[in-house]
Amino acid sequence: MYDIITIGDAVIDTHVNIDNASVECDVNTRACQLCLDYAGKIPITDSFQTLGGNAANVACGTAKLGLRTAILTTLGDDSNGKLIVSELKKFGVNTSLVQYDQKTKTRYSVVLNFRGERTILSYHEKRNYRWPKKSPPTDWIYFTSMSEGFEPVQDQLLEYIDKHQNVKLVFNPGSFQLKSSIAQVKEILPKTDLLIVNLEEAERILGTTFKKEKSIRAIIHKLLSLGAKEVAITDAARGASAGNEEEMWTIPTYPVEVVAKTGAGDAFSAGYVAARFNNHDIQNALKWGIANSTSVITQHGPQKGLADEKKIKLIISKNSSVVPKRIA
Repeated sequence: MYDIITIGDAVIDTHVNIDNASVECDVNTRACQLCLDYAGKIPITDSFQTLGGNAANVACGTAKLGLRTAILTTLGDDSNGKLIVSELKKFGVNTSLVQYDQKTKTRYSVVLNFRGERTILSYHEKRNYRWPKKSPPTDWIYFTSMSEGFEPVQDQLLEYIDKHQNVKLVFNPGSFQLKSSIAQVKEILPKTDLLIVNLEEAERILGTTFKKEKSIRAIIHKLLSLGAKEVAITDAARGASAGNEEEMWTIPTYPVEVVAKTGAGDAFSAGYVAARFNNHDIQNALKWGIANSTSVITQHGPQKGLADEKKIKLIISKNSSVVPKRIA
């Protein structure tokens, strides 16, 4: 019996720290481009590899926070696949549900780190995802980013949830799912106990903008109206908000020197989910999410800065003046 199973892709990330580039943004600094000299030789300060992928990052995060965690993912039968399994086991993640596709490579990404932000070059390929022959027992499921071919697993997941009404479903749709079929994303929302997205993803699901809706409250209400029982929305350096039909809260980020933002969203998810799993209210879940995210962005890579429960509580204590505020 697991506390939580994460479902989605696991990848190998090659991080490249860039020394010479420029950033151009619009007047609102929301749409920015990383600019490099075309056909030039760009100096870097460091390069290293880490485990990556939303499902893998969240699995490592919840395992470190004490949850009995397994991951359901499909890898290529190659050296990167073996490396991923090895890294997952280091965090205590159960890998018995890992499957292998003989016809495709393990997914990988190149992460360009510059001035605390990251730009990701991601390799996707259609793969043969499969649901386990024997459905694994679990209390929670975290369904997240998958490549082309994810539909059969989503269909099986919905059947599983119908048969196991006590299992709580957390949904964090990935970029391919959001780009390929909003209809299929919306299909799963009525079964979703907790939807976690960033603001841009929320806008894409709803086909609207924050500017048009004028408030995060309106965005959360619209997502709740699609069927999700609870919604958490991250908004980069501006913090996070969460709520349900009874209450909504928002919290700013904790002040910290940012080294790299890779894995910040997944760390928030792991902290928030672990808090809710342990019966904390929405306010404390926001604190746990922000604390874990804060810890991760002080290190390079998505796992190095992951916090355990003791460190989560220490970070919250050090930032006791930063508290969630009720959204009127």
